[in-house]
Amino acid sequence: MNERRLRGDGIELTATEYGDPTDPPILLLHGGGQTRHAWGTAGEAFARRGRYALSVDLRGHGDSDWAPDGDYGIDAFARDVRAVAEALTQLPVVVGASLGGLASLIAIGESAEPVASALVLVDVTPTIEMDGALRIRRFMLGGMDGFASLDEAADAIAAFNPNRPRPSDLSGLRKNLRLRDGRWHWHWDPRFIRSRIGIDGQQGPVNHDRLAAAAARITVPTLLVRGRMSDIVSEEGVAELRELVPHAEVVDVAGAGHMVAGDRNDVFNESVIEFVDRTIPVPPRPGSGST
Repeated sequence: MNERRLRGDGIELTATEYGDPTDPPILLLHGGGQTRHAWGTAGEAFARRGRYALSVDLRGHGDSDWAPDGDYGIDAFARDVRAVAEALTQLPVVVGASLGGLASLIAIGESAEPVASALVLVDVTPTIEMDGALRIRRFMLGGMDGFASLDEAADAIAAFNPNRPRPSDLSGLRKNLRLRDGRWHWHWDPRFIRSRIGIDGQQGPVNHDRLAAAAARITVPTLLVRGRMSDIVSEEGVAELRELVPHAEVVDVAGAGHMVAGDRNDVFNESVIEFVDRTIPVPPRPGSGST
């Protein structure tokens, strides 16, 4: 496991890499307000299966650069996805959660050139339930002034996601928060969410028609991993995705909400690894004796 810097669209992004860089690559793209650490053990699990995983901090998040012009629209994120993918020696499997999934849909569906070998959408479809999106926004805005302690931050997270046990060890929160002026602040650019009302900080309601058109152009193997308790993706949203991407597979994860990878990390990893191994097999290593 190492950290590396990647070129996005005019900025640099920070990623944690797992596995051998000569192995088939997987890009892990988190949701708005999260960081590359949101994937838990996913990167390590992929590396054990012969994949090279890159868990990337999106622009304005974690240790990646903040956008000098404050541009956090979906097009900027999509350009970053294309820039990172194009710099790799092989087409990656792209795994995008929430905002990372929206950016991936646009990047892949609107590109004239191949961007990915497969796509995994994590609890996001062209149709977004706005009640759930506004709940995310309220949570993000609620922490804009920071927290007096890690305990206070953990209480806020537990209130937002009551289905996940509150951790007794709060050291992991230090990956997503930074101590500044005596208070703990989320590790993302405040301009990302201010004056924005859409899911994960996007300006205005999600452009459904654009996302649907992009999805209809997806030809690579596609998997939707949906949290069964999600308030972002409805049954109607899943049905629409199946119409737009007839070859798409869908996995419902019981006991998980919008934050599927964090709520049920074991089931998430198993579902995605099975899909990727089946659709994009790892080629045998030279001298392995395989034919």
